[in-house]
Amino acid sequence: MIGRPSHQRDPFATLRAALVDPPSRDMVSHPRPAQGGRQAAVLILLSDAVEPDVTFTERGHAMRKHAGQISFPGGGVDLGDSGPVAAALRETHEEIDLSPEEVGVLGCLPAAFVAASSFDVTSVVGLWGGTAAIRPVSAFEVADIHRFTVSQLADERNRVMARHPSGYTGPGWVFGEVFIWGFTAHLTDCVLKLGGWEQPWDTTKVVTVPKRYRRDRISADHD
Repeated sequence: MIGRPSHQRDPFATLRAALVDPPSRDMVSHPRPAQGGRQAAVLILLSDAVEPDVTFTERGHAMRKHAGQISFPGGGVDLGDSGPVAAALRETHEEIDLSPEEVGVLGCLPAAFVAASSFDVTSVVGLWGGTAAIRPVSAFEVADIHRFTVSQLADERNRVMARHPSGYTGPGWVFGEVFIWGFTAHLTDCVLKLGGWEQPWDTTKVVTVPKRYRRDRISADHD
């Protein structure tokens, strides 16, 4: 990863400091602690730039679980993985063709229980150069890749409270046809806070999760 000149401010200084030790749970917007179940990991991938962006994947529309939803690269921890970090890097390589060697790991968020999948999910925060070619390796698994800058994510005009018809409410983002909600939105919200990037926004602006991004069988306990 190419370092920036010493005179340039490190845009990740606050985030690095927050991740030196795992953040306490009251700093993480997702409320459910791990329950000791099956382990999974996701990679929150930021480009190492003065104007960093965050990489999201759009899950394949024919997948059995969470079809079409916006997520972070990741999946279950396999027996061959040394732990959640290795799993997150492996899954990212398998999903968007980004080599583990391209990623510098900053740290992890506390594992959280995700009811919709019954996994304890560790969120790994990492940096990459932002210029390597990335692509969906399998259209069945990843339909598309979306990158939004931290400034776009912090902009109040793009932020909403997402409401599922089952009663769930939580942070959300709207970028044209792209709707970010659920666990992915909680993690995005957390990273903005930990990085010192969050800006005031209108939490009374409520938008129902579009039908293409939800399944009616998902309960209010979703993500």
